Amino acid sequence: MQIDTSYRGLLRIALYAISIAMACYHIWAIAFGSPEAVLFRGTHLLFALVLVFLLFRFSSKTEDMELAQGAQVEGEARITLPSLFDYALVAVSAAPIVYLFVNYDYIVNRIFYIDDLTPMDMIMGVVMTLVVLEATRRVIGWALPMTAIVFLIYGLFFAKLEPMRLLDQLYMTTEGIFGIPLSVSAGYVLIFVLFGSFMERTGTGQLFMDFAMSLTGSQAGGPGKVSVVSSSLFGTISGSAVANVMVDGPISIPLMKRSGFPAHFAAGVEATASTGGQIMPPIMGAAAFVMAEFLAVSYGQVLIWAIIPAILYYVSCFAAVHFEAKRRGLVGLPRSELPRLGETLRVRGHLFIPVMLILVVMYSGYSAPLAALVGTLACFPVAALRKTTRGYVNIKNILDAFVDGARNALGVATACACAGIVIGVVTLSGAGIVFTQFVTHLSEHFLVLALIMTMCAGIILGMGMPTTPAYIIMTALLVPAIIKLGVIPPAAHMFALYFAVLSAITPPVALAVFAAAGIAKADLWKSGWAAVKVGAAGFIVPFMVIYEPGLLMIGDWPTIISAFLTSAFGILMFAGGLHGYFLTATTTWQRALLIVGGLLLIKPGLETDLIGAVIAIVVIATQVVARRNAVQPAPAKST
Repeated sequence: MQIDTSYRGLLRIALYAISIAMACYHIWAIAFGSPEAVLFRGTHLLFALVLVFLLFRFSSKTEDMELAQGAQVEGEARITLPSLFDYALVAVSAAPIVYLFVNYDYIVNRIFYIDDLTPMDMIMGVVMTLVVLEATRRVIGWALPMTAIVFLIYGLFFAKLEPMRLLDQLYMTTEGIFGIPLSVSAGYVLIFVLFGSFMERTGTGQLFMDFAMSLTGSQAGGPGKVSVVSSSLFGTISGSAVANVMVDGPISIPLMKRSGFPAHFAAGVEATASTGGQIMPPIMGAAAFVMAEFLAVSYGQVLIWAIIPAILYYVSCFAAVHFEAKRRGLVGLPRSELPRLGETLRVRGHLFIPVMLILVVMYSGYSAPLAALVGTLACFPVAALRKTTRGYVNIKNILDAFVDGARNALGVATACACAGIVIGVVTLSGAGIVFTQFVTHLSEHFLVLALIMTMCAGIILGMGMPTTPAYIIMTALLVPAIIKLGVIPPAAHMFALYFAVLSAITPPVALAVFAAAGIAKADLWKSGWAAVKVGAAGFIVPFMVIYEPGLLMIGDWPTIISAFLTSAFGILMFAGGLHGYFLTATTTWQRALLIVGGLLLIKPGLETDLIGAVIAIVVIATQVVARRNAVQPAPAKST
């Protein structure tokens, strides 16, 4: 194999080496124990910053895909190589982290907030803050860096923080840039992102699609249900709504359009189903790892809390597709065009083994990162077990999987470092307490109003930034207010997480919808509102967990089971009312009753459940009668 010795070729080799080194460093840290916090988090951030400034240009957040993946990019799609300014930023970004490493004894022995910073400490602190802001801007855009800048201005000019103390907090401690968010990125996120890359490179995405098609493809609205099932499977590994859309969408959206769904509805279904992957166990999005750290619980406990809300979310999506298909009279795909379940499992079913290994290791008492490492290392050996997938096992594919994993983690790493700036200012200035008092006073101790404020804040924050930093900022500013009003911490954090996730399908800025609408060639606004309609019950689920902790599996089993069953049936009714079909097409008054009855069943409480059940009986009885009348032949005319 001939090595490309051109400038571009050598740079690509260097990027491969750095990406693989980054992945291997984290594998080593998980296997043999991570170094002390500053060293581990600093090394993680150093790798991320170097790759960001080599891959992402100053004027665009689009990375050079040819350099990143070795793809053949021609014409206008070809993106410029790093400039001298980019190389300078690589050196500048490395300097403050290397400074911490070289002066490590001094850093750990000084007394924070009491010992004054040296002039070099302050210079390096300013440089570190600026390069984190710039790297984050290049990867995910302006929203999060501008948020961090606003908080810095607040801290300096409104809270009157001393600049030296602020730099101390942000740079010299583990309460700022090197705080909990970056710790989660280094300790959890990268290895799970790497696992997702390994799964993709061994053909698991095709397994998920074939598996979903064999299960639901022939049913009414089959392609839409395929999207729901496959997106829930793949999304739980990718942890990114947009990435999920880009993998599943090119297959599922054309199938939905071909079966008769309008383009905007197909885009809405794909966007909504893909977004739910971040809240779907067993492997949720990066924010779930942050939640575990904030609540000081195991990741397995977060998964247990998330199971029922995630199921209810996908019940809503599945029901929306089913009722819309029935209303439109759509049928599924012919069986002859669908893969057979037995054949799918025979050919690729063994690729489920790495996911099962993660669950077995995690629930055997080992840490989530170690479980993810076991699953990652098992991917290619498992693919080699069968001839049908053995073609994926080659050196180039393995190296590409390492590179994909490192590259895909850059957005989370930089976002977590930037979110650390916000957390540092909030902690030092006491802004979290001030904001909590403000929300409590504004809502006048009325919980619903505080929840609505938190919901709106989560959706607005999530419009411009990824789920993880949006959730982190909500945790710092809004979650304490909800907890102060009597909500248990797991429910408050799950509420914040849900709305940070759902911002991906909420107009006017809905990133998952933008991606799906582009594939479907559909109108953005129509697609956005279709996504909201498909996932409408998902917007109710977070309120449900606030008032009924049983949905988080907190409490006795009879309460948990009854809460789940009534909520699930309520969501079915609610979706039927929205889409105009239940057992058969609905009249206007039946739609209204279905929506009201569904909401009553969703709301916890025996009285509301009984009223909702009565409404359900009335609607079902009238629909049964209507369906019988529709199928009865007309009486023969007498001669």
